[in-house]
Amino acid sequence: MDLGIKGKRALVCASSKGLGRGCAEQLAAAGVNLVMNARGAEALEETAQAIRDEYGVDVVTVAADITSEEGRARVLEAAGDVDILVTNAGGPPPGLWSDWGREDFLAALDSNMLTPIALMTAIMPKMIDKGWGRVVNITSQSVKAPIPQLGLSNAARTGLTGYVAGTSRQVAPFGVVVNNILPGIHATDRAIQLDGGVSQKEGISMEEAKARRAATIPARRYGTRQEFGATCAFLCSEHAGFIVGQNILCDGGGTNATI
Repeated sequence: MDLGIKGKRALVCASSKGLGRGCAEQLAAAGVNLVMNARGAEALEETAQAIRDEYGVDVVTVAADITSEEGRARVLEAAGDVDILVTNAGGPPPGLWSDWGREDFLAALDSNMLTPIALMTAIMPKMIDKGWGRVVNITSQSVKAPIPQLGLSNAARTGLTGYVAGTSRQVAPFGVVVNNILPGIHATDRAIQLDGGVSQKEGISMEEAKARRAATIPARRYGTRQEFGATCAFLCSEHAGFIVGQNILCDGGGTNATI
């Protein structure tokens, strides 16, 4: 399928690996030029060069912490006028409700709620002026069904979801389409972090921890960055203009809900 976005320009955050990389790759496959961001310069440039070599698109890299004001300013300056925004940032650490204090919640809000909002606030006015834009926020399946040990993520990402619910309907008349993708467990560093926590806590191997988690997913496996990225690319396409303010689960059926 021709996604109709060849030649457009996208800012993809936290895209040196994992789900962000999957989104960058699939957008590049559709002919989209990229501005890629991550904290680690070496991994970022390696991924960017691999995308340049495979897809022949223009790729600008900005090594910066997107959750800091300074880093965000650098990324936005380099990005300039983009047609597509994909927000993404690593999730806060797991734990118990009794582990977290005010500073923990503020850090989670900064990373997983206020950073995407700041990026949208900066970029969407130009999209409105052009009469076309796409925003995809990578959130979590936890906004549909909470994950007890991820209370910080549950709280921050649900706040972003509420913001997008209203904002997406305000900008839709101007051709700017905003949606969220809600990943379940995928074969990324985040999965390794979570499985490592289970392994350490329960005294089992990483392989057993992964097998136990996979057994709870109807698809009986972890997702891949490629299929997640393809979902993102479709939501950024010309064909997604009538999908507004939605929360698209990409979790192998792991969220047990009717709606």
